[in-house]
Amino acid sequence: MEVYWLGHGCFRLRGRDATVLMDPCPPTTGYKIGKVNTDIVTISRDDPESSHRAAGAGDARFLAGPGEYEIGGAMITAVDTDRVDREDGHSRNLAFVVDIDEIKVCHLGDIQRVPSGDEVQALAGIDILLVPVGGGRFIGAEKAAEIVSLLEPKIVIPMLYKTDASKADLEASDRFVKEMGTEAKSPEQRLNISKSGLPDDTTLVLLSYRGA
Repeated sequence: MEVYWLGHGCFRLRGRDATVLMDPCPPTTGYKIGKVNTDIVTISRDDPESSHRAAGAGDARFLAGPGEYEIGGAMITAVDTDRVDREDGHSRNLAFVVDIDEIKVCHLGDIQRVPSGDEVQALAGIDILLVPVGGGRFIGAEKAAEIVSLLEPKIVIPMLYKTDASKADLEASDRFVKEMGTEAKSPEQRLNISKSGLPDDTTLVLLSYRGA
């Protein structure tokens, strides 16, 4: 299975039998992802920066509500993480767990807080975590590191942080790298991983947004 970061909160997962596009972002974010051939598009929040539906090329199925789905070769669970926050006017945020090629990938979307005990239980057993780290209107490095410690994924890939392309007022990934207690490595173009190749301990992976 291959993981590509297309920029902002947008990722493409490519498995043997299915391709999933997650939180497609518009050019106004600074990232021009173009048209992406995909079977499934997941949208974590009804926000222009994560719901650029025009990016999904082909006969794609769009998922934007909580529940469990089986599409092609992928099993997908969408967990509602902002039930309390909506009382304060926030829109729904969904954390999507995609089980593809026997690997569970969790995209936390635009999560506004550390998940509750019930949410942690619902997200347990994930292999790869895609987590916002750039602060601003997203969670920052400290809360992101706390979430990592709660979910204990095998691989952590940060998103929603400052890059040369980003137009948002965000922090770079450096602070999150320090919170994780590791050293920054050069970003990879993509992550190519199998179930047997997952590390024993939580490993931080930085991806280049040009890797698409």
